[in-house]
Amino acid sequence: MDIKDLKNADLKEWLQYWIDLATPDQVVICDGSQAQYNEICNMMVASGAFIKMKWPLNSYFARSDKSDVARVEERTFICANKKEDAGPTNYWKDPAEMKAEFAELFKGAMVGRTLYVIPFSMGHPDSPIAKYGIELTDSPYVVVNMCIMTRVSTEILKRVDDGREFVKCVHSVGYPLDGDKADIPWPSAPVEKKYITHFPETREIISYGSGYGGNALLGKKCFALRIASVQARDEGWMAEHMLILKLTSPEGEVKYVAAAFPSACGKTNLAMMEPTIPGWKVETIGDDIAWMKFGEDGQLYAINPEAGFFGVAPGTSMKSNPNAMRTINRGNTIFTNCAMTPEGGVWWEDHDSKPEFLVDWTRRPWTPAKGTKAAHPNARFTTPAAQCPVIAPEWEAPEGVPISAFLFGGRRRTVVPLVNEAMNWEHGVFMGATMASEMTAAALGGAGQLRFDPFAMLPFCGYHMGDYFKHWLNIGKHKGAKLPKIFYVNWFRRGEDGHFLWPGFGDNSRVLKWIFGRCNGTAKAKATAIGNLPEAGSLDLNGLNIPEADLKALLEVDCKGWKDVLPQIEAHFEKFGAKLPAEMNKQLADLKARLG
Repeated sequence: MDIKDLKNADLKEWLQYWIDLATPDQVVICDGSQAQYNEICNMMVASGAFIKMKWPLNSYFARSDKSDVARVEERTFICANKKEDAGPTNYWKDPAEMKAEFAELFKGAMVGRTLYVIPFSMGHPDSPIAKYGIELTDSPYVVVNMCIMTRVSTEILKRVDDGREFVKCVHSVGYPLDGDKADIPWPSAPVEKKYITHFPETREIISYGSGYGGNALLGKKCFALRIASVQARDEGWMAEHMLILKLTSPEGEVKYVAAAFPSACGKTNLAMMEPTIPGWKVETIGDDIAWMKFGEDGQLYAINPEAGFFGVAPGTSMKSNPNAMRTINRGNTIFTNCAMTPEGGVWWEDHDSKPEFLVDWTRRPWTPAKGTKAAHPNARFTTPAAQCPVIAPEWEAPEGVPISAFLFGGRRRTVVPLVNEAMNWEHGVFMGATMASEMTAAALGGAGQLRFDPFAMLPFCGYHMGDYFKHWLNIGKHKGAKLPKIFYVNWFRRGEDGHFLWPGFGDNSRVLKWIFGRCNGTAKAKATAIGNLPEAGSLDLNGLNIPEADLKALLEVDCKGWKDVLPQIEAHFEKFGAKLPAEMNKQLADLKARLG
């Protein structure tokens, strides 16, 4: 397929504008084929951008520039027409001014490079919940990662050409090869020239200067959350930073659970969990993002809009997440900013192996005595979801899966119990709006300073978060809705001496079993000031040896601790000003009254 064959005037005009502005040497339409993927990977090996690994099979290793290693929040902007629509949790730029700046930045930005046209679908292309996008990029690294993370095909381009709505995504590494300038393995622009921008009204994403992760793979957080959250608000559905898992009881009954946790709170681990209680099974629908729409039966149906996992490597092991390790070890994986073993394999902190010598992510020799990290803390693996050994057979079902429960959580060493069921939908929204983790500097045994991350969407909501809370409340008013139950979980509670009160990992299945029972009305709970907690004996603790004092602390209401954090919740809510829904202030007042 060639651009000249397109018949959609708006599509052709958009493509031609960027081609004329960026002036690439050539334009290539990506077809999502294995042959094209292999060709681009081989080209990157030849240029030094990739190292072909000996194991896992058909896998590649990349190192980024030291200045381009993660999301750049302070260079990430919501370019809404009105500043107040971006809200207090986002950086804002005037859309007209930003477009004018891009007209200069992109002028000749792709000289000496190839402009790749990536037509992609978020979700199964035939799903009523799916959305389409086209990303223009001069980064072959982005192309191969997008081929894993999304569904790339010329069929999507044909459907867009036939008039299907799509999100316009434009990306450049900002490193033209003009004059005698030689290419480098990881081209990027200085931090002050990096921009990751979102235009919610026109459904556009424009990114310049970074080649890393969500800054460049524009189907990821940029589209799947920041732009999709605006689409979801306008169209009456939900785009959430949530894993989706399938939970099957020993009797074969199935429920689907979606869960929102901030980073470093075990989201991927939960999505791929190996339960420790006999007869229960967890399978993965998705590990990061859930798009949900109401069906005609009033049920919320969810799809995972992604086709791969873009996981943080450090901390991933056969102990923490054996199924993630099995997935990447099946091959077809791209590793970024990990360390390399002398045998040509990969390594990162908390890996199962204990090497004596490595080449670290900065290309320097490394031994344990060096005292530095061998892999970058944000080192990543990009791997196909289809090869996960516990991927659910229906993970790509176009109609989605019905959600029975939402879980919220954070990393709280104090105050918050192991599991707490919301009293009703509004109380559940309050739980999500006050999601928080304790800062690492929190005093041992103290309430600690909280970092609030509402619904785990703090960096990802594409509009004013007060309006986002209102959207959640409106979802609860959907006519005929069979709403999921809402729970708050905390795997990270600690004792005064710092030890974890709960074993976590596969034993979190015990909490899922109680939640399953609550959805069925069979598991027992006691009403408390903060919500419904498990009654004594209602959690399956068979085979666990948890001291009575620890279990008591996990399942009690720390009234003093809750009273101590109320002022922090008040200060958190004040940020949203007049746009904070009245229901949230009422929930806060009711909580105060119940605590006495």
